[in-house]
Amino acid sequence: MPCVSTHLDQMVKMPSISVRYLKEIMKRMQCEMERGLRLETHEEASVKMLPTYVCSTPEGSEVGDFLALDLGGTNFRVMLVKVGEDEERSFKVETKNQMYSIPEDAMTGTAEMLFDYIAECMSDFLDKHHIKHKKLPLGFTFSFPVRHEDIDKGILLNWTKGFKASGAEGNNVVGLLRDAIKRRGDFEMDVVAMVNDTVATMISCYYEDRSCEVGMIVGTGCNACYMEEMRTVELVEGEEGRMCVNTEWGAFGDNGELEDFRLEYDRVVDEASINPGHQLYEKLISGKYMGELVRLVMMKLVNEDLLFNGEASELLKTRGSFETRYVSQVESDTGDRKQIYNILSSLGVLPSELDCDIVRLVCESVSTRSAHMCAAGLAGVINLMRERRSEEAMKITVGIDGSVYKLHPCFRDRFHKVVRDLTPHSDITFIQSEEGSGRGAALISAVACKMATNLFAD
Repeated sequence: MPCVSTHLDQMVKMPSISVRYLKEIMKRMQCEMERGLRLETHEEASVKMLPTYVCSTPEGSEVGDFLALDLGGTNFRVMLVKVGEDEERSFKVETKNQMYSIPEDAMTGTAEMLFDYIAECMSDFLDKHHIKHKKLPLGFTFSFPVRHEDIDKGILLNWTKGFKASGAEGNNVVGLLRDAIKRRGDFEMDVVAMVNDTVATMISCYYEDRSCEVGMIVGTGCNACYMEEMRTVELVEGEEGRMCVNTEWGAFGDNGELEDFRLEYDRVVDEASINPGHQLYEKLISGKYMGELVRLVMMKLVNEDLLFNGEASELLKTRGSFETRYVSQVESDTGDRKQIYNILSSLGVLPSELDCDIVRLVCESVSTRSAHMCAAGLAGVINLMRERRSEEAMKITVGIDGSVYKLHPCFRDRFHKVVRDLTPHSDITFIQSEEGSGRGAALISAVACKMATNLFAD
């Protein structure tokens, strides 16, 4: 086992994940963030730092019924959000939601097909809840890189996460949604705000903790947003106050900033992806790629006669066969190896006890690297915020959503520890968001409605 462990360490570079190594990633991330904020370097920056036009945070008196849509992966959610006060006059948010899965042909066909399908799901939801006659304000959580021109207008820069619908890139996403609703003609909707899932998560968590000024997703994808000083957001006019910036940090590394940290497995995963050369930081971290990275390390060990007696099943040789959920299940194994044995058996392998232990080591190596890489990015954001505010010590809350963060048994603790190690002058609280994407979109809609009627003053 020591020989295998040493080999693994070399392969997944575990010894290198030192504070020095992570500080270097953090420094490079901050450099790209600064480039993304500046007018003259924005275009070539890998971290785009997109203004969201969300400047006001909800203050608790927004009330009413709102509809929220959440599109950010293979599942699409429609949600009815009732915002009001309870008997004690404290703020409460009630939600009813339904999940719809998006067919492959809608994801990869035309924009019209995709948005017609979304409008069809909305129509179905409104029928079920008998609210088709109401014209509700709608908040749209759209978790792809968008250049906002206002809170209800944003141009899709490029698809990520397996979406390829033609005719959407370069167009106003809210316009595409409004057109699809109009084509159906069986309901009306007032689309008042479009936000990224990180922004929706931040706003949703802000209701629980008024110090929440960072939103983050670690799931199929990985991204973060935070409240930046307006004076540094050169893409938008204005000097006063703060605006939420969507970092789109998944593309960090696309200009070569991570070349000395990427391994052979990362390169294989990237080359086989739908967007080679793009979203390289996300490919080191997120749930979309973690299982495949583990499979590639396992195949390397098989080829070097260190696993499964040098023989792999056809299934294990198949790209995508080792799902990311297996990584969580392997690391959740109680020590009797049953869970690990069952997973490997289902992939056509009959492992020894040593094989099970090695597979666990591989999973731990890959998921730990993911947590540490992700932590370096967030630490970069938090340290930059503290510097901007010239605070010796800063108290900050981070709202987080996403399947990797929520479901992996050890990711959270590893991630929290490294973030805190790298931000010695900040007191950080982490809040796990519940239904953050939908609730947050609805709450931002509530704020937008209030601003539109001049009832909300910052």
